[in-house]
Amino acid sequence: MAHSESLCKEKMQDLQKQLSSVMHTINNNSKVVAFMNSPVGQYLDERPFMSLALLVFIALAAVPIGLFLTVIAGTAVVACLGVIIIEGVVVAVGGVLLLCVLCGLAILSFGVSGVLSVCYLAVSSILNYMHTSRLSLKVSERSQPSSQSGDLHSTREASKDCCDND
Repeated sequence: MAHSESLCKEKMQDLQKQLSSVMHTINNNSKVVAFMNSPVGQYLDERPFMSLALLVFIALAAVPIGLFLTVIAGTAVVACLGVIIIEGVVVAVGGVLLLCVLCGLAILSFGVSGVLSVCYLAVSSILNYMHTSRLSLKVSERSQPSSQSGDLHSTREASKDCCDND
């Protein structure tokens, strides 16, 4: 069991080194440095929720914008064939539809960002509480004298029962 834990620990350390290397490469890119020094980059760096909302919005808006540009390209071909009135109507309707879809996606992206932020805070609080309680349990076990071994044994059993219920 100790062997599998050490193997898992080594894999996690390797994964952390790889992630750190990727982040270092990204952060040292000249375009990223230039963007982070811009006012927009500094604004987003100070507001992680807004950055997450913008990222979700861009990811969700890519497909409707691509479809809209495809429709525009198709109507441009039709316009070259002489149907200028149809193009105007289709572009106007497409623009209104795109505006409606993007407004909906903006609202959805804020909602998704809110849910993701709440989930992150909840999970990190739970993990922090679990780590703190286990650490305090280990400290209390070490600080008790060996003459109270019966109490120590019951404390260990109670902690195992607590952890098994999770």
